[in-house]
Amino acid sequence: MAHNKTVFITGAAAGIGRATALTFARRGYTVGAYDIDEAGLATLSAEIAALGAAVRTGHLDVTDFDEMSARTAEFVAASGGRLDVMINNAGILVAGRFADIAVPAQRRMIDVNCVGVLNGAHAAHAHLRATPGSVLVNLASASAIYGQAELAVYSATKFFVRAMTEALDLEWGADGIRVIDMWPLFVQTAMTDDIHTGSTSSLGINLTPDDVADAIAAAVHPSWLRRRIHQVHFPVGTQTKVFALGSRFSPAWLTRLLNKRVSQS
Repeated sequence: MAHNKTVFITGAAAGIGRATALTFARRGYTVGAYDIDEAGLATLSAEIAALGAAVRTGHLDVTDFDEMSARTAEFVAASGGRLDVMINNAGILVAGRFADIAVPAQRRMIDVNCVGVLNGAHAAHAHLRATPGSVLVNLASASAIYGQAELAVYSATKFFVRAMTEALDLEWGADGIRVIDMWPLFVQTAMTDDIHTGSTSSLGINLTPDDVADAIAAAVHPSWLRRRIHQVHFPVGTQTKVFALGSRFSPAWLTRLLNKRVSQS
């Protein structure tokens, strides 16, 4: 159990963010839950309060750096000057063939999934550096393993998250900050309710938000072995673990062929 530890979560009103907020509340964390969905935050706040945990909520558009900085600073100031865990969870997904998706929708994915992570990391850095044993968690995806047909831009945004995570892991080690990312496959949330791609047909949508939340909590509180090998990327679910392992050892042509078949391209 945590004592006086704090976690700041973007996109916390629903789905993975909401499940993660409840998971950390059960561990005794003070939870900062932020989203553009203030109605969802209100019901989440009531659930966390019922668990006996402390919670602060507020509106947050992750694409607005000034608002991100303000919300982060307000949360840290109200939580005893600590920021133990920053979770860049907010993200959106638009699926379909690249040429059929309007450019503004593609740009919106880049703004939320990439700029949102950039803003969150930058706003949190000084607070994480001032908190011993702090962790930055970025939500990537199994689509960061190999570019996915019908998810071209979404997949590209998750490669961005992967690269940011790897780079900041190297940069921020000297500041005492662990930087990690999570790689779930498709998750049963509102984001995937209307998604019908070759990959979802082949693989199904099997993970729940609680599966991912539990994996995040385990990654933040890693085993001795995971710490020893300095694990940075955390695949979530059996399917992703198999794909991640396969991509490390299979030749490029075989990885491409497998992804082509999975996506039914």
